Amino acid sequence: MAVDAADAAQIRSALVRLRRTTGLPVAFGGLVESGRRQVRISELSGTATTALSALAVTAGNGLGGRAVALSRPCAVTDYSVSRQISHEYDLPVAAEGLRSVLAVPVVVRRRVRGVLYGALRTAQPLGDRTLGAAVAAARDAEQALVLRDEADELLAAASPPSARAAAPGPADGAAWEQVREAHAALRALAPRITDPGLRDELLRACGLLVAGSGSVPAPRLAPREVDVLACVAAGATNGAAAERLGVGPETVKSYLRSAMRKLGARTRTEAVASARRTGWLP
Repeated sequence: MAVDAADAAQIRSALVRLRRTTGLPVAFGGLVESGRRQVRISELSGTATTALSALAVTAGNGLGGRAVALSRPCAVTDYSVSRQISHEYDLPVAAEGLRSVLAVPVVVRRRVRGVLYGALRTAQPLGDRTLGAAVAAARDAEQALVLRDEADELLAAASPPSARAAAPGPADGAAWEQVREAHAALRALAPRITDPGLRDELLRACGLLVAGSGSVPAPRLAPREVDVLACVAAGATNGAAAERLGVGPETVKSYLRSAMRKLGARTRTEAVASARRTGWLP
């Protein structure tokens, strides 16, 4: 089954952090397959073999399956002889030479989306500090996946409409207000995303929402000026815009004044109207 490349990249990034912060020499993990109660191991870091690659771990089975079933971190000091877990996956684990292993679920909106593993090739207890660092790496992945989900939902909400040329009716007006709210939310969300590819994808989507809408030459607005105007267009006050964008109210006022000056507008309403005419806003 195909793995979502962007989600897999978050798991891969989390494994890099897990190894760096825990000092564990081996890390691996994967995502829960859509519609199935199993994790497919797709990402390996520090492994010496491919024994674990593409392994399907069923919920409840083995260490990772136990972490999925319980939605909490699990660890064993010596995998092959542990009585805490079932042993369906002893052969690939032994082939990789792993002994002490931890598994941390990646939980998004109360649903397990993946599992991160860290391991030693010797049998020794994995202390609270190591487990805590592994959990922190999983939390990073969770936050990244939440942001991606929010972005996907906003993009879905913003599609369509595609026909500005059609005669607008009452329903069209309501639809465009929804598009404008989605556009503002996307602009506010983009700076919080650390993945450059996903951030660029969001900003391109913002561009699609306003593509072809300008009818007069457009002034050059800074990205943050557009962010503020998008919030204002969606009905946000300066305070609400500041909270949404993660800046202070005075910063919002400064960006708004600058945008108004460039657009030749005397009021917020005029600035929004001008930004729409020149293709900066939907």
